[in-house]
Amino acid sequence: MDSIPFPPTRAAGLERLAAFLPRAGRDYAALRNYDLPGHPHVSGLSPYVRHRLVTEDEVLAAVLGRYALPTAEKFVQEVFWRTYWKGWLEMRPGVWADYRRGLKGALNRVQTEGGLRADWEAACRGETGLAGFDGWARELVSTGYLHNHARMWFASIWVFTLRLPWELGADFLLRHLLDGDPASNTLGWRWVAGIQTPGKTYAATAANIAKYTEGRVTGLTGLPGNPAALPHAPAPPPMALPVPEAWDPGARTGLVLTEDDLSPAWLLDRLAGDGVVPVTSAVLLSDDARSPLVASSLVTAFTDGAVADALTRHAARLGSPGVTHRGDGFAAGLVEWAQAAGLTQVVAPHAPAGPSAERLGHLGHRLGQRGIRLVRVMRPFDRAAWPHATHGFFRFKDAIPRLVRDLHLARAA
Repeated sequence: MDSIPFPPTRAAGLERLAAFLPRAGRDYAALRNYDLPGHPHVSGLSPYVRHRLVTEDEVLAAVLGRYALPTAEKFVQEVFWRTYWKGWLEMRPGVWADYRRGLKGALNRVQTEGGLRADWEAACRGETGLAGFDGWARELVSTGYLHNHARMWFASIWVFTLRLPWELGADFLLRHLLDGDPASNTLGWRWVAGIQTPGKTYAATAANIAKYTEGRVTGLTGLPGNPAALPHAPAPPPMALPVPEAWDPGARTGLVLTEDDLSPAWLLDRLAGDGVVPVTSAVLLSDDARSPLVASSLVTAFTDGAVADALTRHAARLGSPGVTHRGDGFAAGLVEWAQAAGLTQVVAPHAPAGPSAERLGHLGHRLGQRGIRLVRVMRPFDRAAWPHATHGFFRFKDAIPRLVRDLHLARAA
């Protein structure tokens, strides 16, 4: 296990958090943009936070237990960026559907346009001949990870130098990133392309790349300095967040977990407070639904390992073990599981907009046809933070000190 860069366990995530804490203040603020071998200046926590093996509030509480908020401001903002993206997309789920439609169209083009297919395949294999870009493509495929600054450079080169459809690039990263998150990934690519913030693009430059790789990547050419934004329809106005759902304390209850929340103690505690103890549990996975194409074996292995770790850690509270479902037969399998256990209610942590939410929605419909209710419960952290994601991040950022206070994430003064 020690040879794996990201062992898929909560213990490994907590060890990584503890090791990073001494560098989470001014060191992170000064050095976070450097993409260097081994990524010494960033936390590497994203695969764990993505699956909530370690949660956002745990990371923030650990950092703010050591530093005052102004000292750790840059890292705290980085954690909240993912929260912001999730809340933004949660209130605009049509943007995720729009990306999926665009991806389908781009994949159809790949089947009929030989030049596009050749260029796309070369980019995915890291065989474009562009310094840096090819190395990042190969690093992504071999490790399941890229430094955040490298993701921005990669996306900019993909869109504005190689002129490939942005949806194909977003799909390539989502299929390979261990921390592949529908909101962060989709909206990050939209931002680079000038779609998310209309008219404002992110342009990678040779000078910036050379500086922040400390000269490891030089000689890049063909990077437009001020590229035009890609044409796109404006984003829809925000919708209301889902209304909180209440469970029936007297119902025979099962628990369904997804890869979006593998630390369910918060929900089990709330259920127990009403005298509800799950009689059985199951897992619904959606890593295979990230893309119409096949997700990386590294992604599947990490997700499977993370699920196994979660089930082991919470075994005493999960009732009789069910089975893990993924693939086209997930709904039929989980309906059979619920009926066999005599359930009248299934409770699941709320999954943010993306494949898990889509599958939970379909499961809820199928269960409802058989008189079994699906109750999705939103974490207090999300319930507090997501309402602030109505506009741009800078408006969200203004709410961070209040969120830190209200969620009790900082040490007492």
